[in-house]
Amino acid sequence: MPGHARRSAGVESRTIGCDNEPVMNVRPATVEDLATIVDFIAQEAREAEGRELDQETLAAGVGAGLGDESIARYWLLVDDADTPAGCTSVIREWSDWQAGYYWWIQSMYIAPQFRGRGHLDDLLAAVTDAAGREQALELRLYVHTANTAAVRAYEKSGFEQSDYAIMSRALPRGAE
Repeated sequence: MPGHARRSAGVESRTIGCDNEPVMNVRPATVEDLATIVDFIAQEAREAEGRELDQETLAAGVGAGLGDESIARYWLLVDDADTPAGCTSVIREWSDWQAGYYWWIQSMYIAPQFRGRGHLDDLLAAVTDAAGREQALELRLYVHTANTAAVRAYEKSGFEQSDYAIMSRALPRGAE
């Protein structure tokens, strides 16, 4: 889908549209977008993993990232009236081997009525542009193995399986 980038007061957004589709923009999210992003991420968890997230914890997590770019950065896909249609975020991981940052894409969500129109690539283009400006090493993401639709979409967008497996070890939360 054709589009172009535009800059306004040092903040980049991307405008995407064609003749029979509404004009869509990808813009950096702000603290005012907290409730929307929390709703989108909660829906993502339901759809991708069948999980219900604690809304208070989710709001605290998203709010921390919106308030401090060293924690996370968020973007929104919006129409020309600034009505949200999707979101994504990234966190950065320092590589001492490469002396640079890997950017991990998180919280990718597009509302069902906007899917299949190339908007995943629109959101990825905004992230890629920002990562390029900051000389990130590469984009990475993790996707639930049972979420085959997401795996196919990411592969179609140029992502490949990694030689690394994600392993985890749970830690107790809070004081006991």
